[in-house]
Amino acid sequence: MTVTLTEASAAQEPLLQNLIQLYTHDFSEFWAGTPHGDLLADGRFPPYPLDPYWNAPNWSAHLIWNDGGLAGFALVNDYAHGPVAADRSVAEFFIVRKHRGGGVGRRAAELVFDLHAGSWEAAVARKNLPALAFWRRTIAGAERAANLQETDVHTDRWNGPILRFDWR
Repeated sequence: MTVTLTEASAAQEPLLQNLIQLYTHDFSEFWAGTPHGDLLADGRFPPYPLDPYWNAPNWSAHLIWNDGGLAGFALVNDYAHGPVAADRSVAEFFIVRKHRGGGVGRRAAELVFDLHAGSWEAAVARKNLPALAFWRRTIAGAERAANLQETDVHTDRWNGPILRFDWR
C-alpha cells in the first residue's frame, strides 16, 4: 500500500465534484428526515461550493491516491466549528469504500496533517458514528498528535463532537 496526496487544482474541479457525488451519497443516510441530501432533477446531488478552496488563503483541496489509483479526497480550511480557533480544519474527508479498512484513510489523514503543523480540528456530524470512531482512532494513534481534546457541541453553527489536537 502506497498512499499519496496531491493538491487539486481548479482545473480538477470536475474530478473532485465527481468524488463529492460519492461522498454525498454515503453521507446522505445521516440526513434522513431533513431537506439535506435531496437529489436534483437530473439525479445528481447539488455541486459542492469549491471556489474558496482555489482562492482563499489556508484553504486547499487534495486528492488521495492508493497505489497510483484515485482513492478519495480531503478539503482543508481554517474554519473552526467551535468557539476556539484552529490553524486548520478537516472540512471534508472521503475514502472510496474499496479502500476503507486497510489503513488508507489513516495514512491519508496523516499526510494531510503533515501539510501544516499546529492546531487542528476535525468536526464530526452527530449521526456519523463511523467517522467519529475513525477520527478518534487515527488521531489518538498518531505519533505527531498531541493534546487531543473532544468537545460535544450543539449550537446553531454545529451539532456533534469536535476533536481538537496539535500536530507536531
